[in-house]
Amino acid sequence: MSAPSIGVVGAGAWGTALAQMLASDGREVMLWVLEPELADEINTRHTNSLFLPSAALAPTIRATSDLADTAGCELLLLVTPAQHLATTMGRMTTYPRDLVLCAKGIEASSGRMMHQVAAEAAPGSEIAVLSGPTFAHEVAAGLPTAVTLACGGGEAQWQRLATAIARPAFRPYYSDDLTGAEVGGAVKNVLAIACGVVEGLGLGQNARAALIARGYAEMQRFGEALGAQRATLAGLCGLGDLVLTCSSTSSRNFSLGVALGQGQDPKALMRERHTVAEGAHTAPILVELAQKHGVSMPIVESVGHLLEGAPALEVVSRILARPLTAEDQPSPLPERPAI
Repeated sequence: MSAPSIGVVGAGAWGTALAQMLASDGREVMLWVLEPELADEINTRHTNSLFLPSAALAPTIRATSDLADTAGCELLLLVTPAQHLATTMGRMTTYPRDLVLCAKGIEASSGRMMHQVAAEAAPGSEIAVLSGPTFAHEVAAGLPTAVTLACGGGEAQWQRLATAIARPAFRPYYSDDLTGAEVGGAVKNVLAIACGVVEGLGLGQNARAALIARGYAEMQRFGEALGAQRATLAGLCGLGDLVLTCSSTSSRNFSLGVALGQGQDPKALMRERHTVAEGAHTAPILVELAQKHGVSMPIVESVGHLLEGAPALEVVSRILARPLTAEDQPSPLPERPAI
């Protein structure tokens, strides 16, 4: 059986890295690029100087700035930022049987998870979610990586996708829990901002370790309220991704938190960045959804305060002053104080 034709929609760092990984065995991969001049650079110089300058790209990656060119692909990986997924899919005229979602976030305008956005736009496709501890530059360099591949089409879809996506250094693990895979990726982005704040304030490794553990508890509570499986959140797309992005300045969300901890203005930081720190978009809607479902998420709420302009030390003092409780019991949902 011939390998399916594969396309990647979105040529940011992560989309470019995925295209590079998929082309590592000599396969032809189509890469949709928003900017025509960047598509030309990828095709002629085999570089992406804007988003992934460290990688020498495979010559079998063919870039295009015309979404219609993806119509012939049997499998598409959608890697546009979460807040632009609906718009991008709305511009597509046809969809393949298999769509793999690779962006991590929650649609800020609606509170929808990415698989809900995709299912509404492409009801005839089977949706999968690829998520896990993945720094783009390491995947592009061929370093060993393991991910969760949650398949809405169950094991039959997994059999199609695993053989198409797996490479010697890129190992997917099967799940059928789309919600769990997406909750892990979305919540960890917000928690990574919080861990960056700890770094920016110089609060030490003890504080960061505690924040990761307590943040993971928030992720579990929220995920279970939405129907996610606890085992999914304990895996690569939950705990694994959380540990990675809360520990390195290679994480855009972590580096945003560092800047916030150092007292920089959140609005100015967002204006100056050409790469997306998705946690900044996810935090406000995550706070709303947590309150809607009656889930206590004080760390996530604190990130929301920071992004609204609250001083970092004030926010940290507020969270340290919360009522004492058992480790496996969340504190009562607090009133949200005015900034």
